[in-house]
Amino acid sequence: MSAGINIDYISHTFKGQAEPTLKDIDLTIKPAERVALIGRSGCGKSTLLHMLAGLMLPSEGCVRIHGHTLTRPSAKYNMMFQKPSLYPWMTVRQNAELGLLFAGKKDPDKVDRLLAMVGLSDKADVSVQSLSGGQQQRVALARSLATSPEVLLLDEPFSALDAFTRSDLQDEVSRIVGSEDLTMVIVTHDIEEAVAMADRVLIMDANPGRLIGELTINLPFPRNRGAREFSDKRTELMNKFEKLVGDDASPESSGQIDDSAASFAAA
Repeated sequence: MSAGINIDYISHTFKGQAEPTLKDIDLTIKPAERVALIGRSGCGKSTLLHMLAGLMLPSEGCVRIHGHTLTRPSAKYNMMFQKPSLYPWMTVRQNAELGLLFAGKKDPDKVDRLLAMVGLSDKADVSVQSLSGGQQQRVALARSLATSPEVLLLDEPFSALDAFTRSDLQDEVSRIVGSEDLTMVIVTHDIEEAVAMADRVLIMDANPGRLIGELTINLPFPRNRGAREFSDKRTELMNKFEKLVGDDASPESSGQIDDSAASFAAA
């Protein structure tokens, strides 16, 4: 079951900072909606995502899920990070079932179903160290889904992968989000990734971080990257970003807004 998210006028200033990292973020995300956040490094995208996961509390305002104010992390609001962060001494199955074990719920059948869902049934009993980067992210995805979350939060989980693997995983996650009826929020620097995965793309600017625009992507899933409609949406988003953020922040020809890694405190 998916969840609706209300972000009620969030502002946040880190200790020691004179200016806020986030300012007056006001947003409603519908149940089962897929939202992408794009912007230059330092605009507060990842900070906002951490707040949606309950990993941080804002200085002002609040996040509400199902109408309840979020005050702590929950297995119902799971996050995938840039790195899979797997335990190298464990097998694929053992890593995938960790969330269930921490919750005191052992369910081998569910883990088998999830590994099949992410295409790793034949790797269940091998060490995660023997897997490729894309396969390791599939394990991390299975682990995130094991607790039956309502919201899946993605913090650039495909940024370190090659283009072909990244594209495959974008489509795979999109398929799973639809089949499992999840609400999804993804932070990305990649214009094409945003168009491939989101129903709605939100554009953020920095100093302070704030929402300055959005674009609806009303294309059916799975998205065909070779289609004229996809190309048109990609161009429209790039142009909108350039117009709102400024010429100095124009996305690169590769479709990435900024290749630099954002720090936890600044991004």
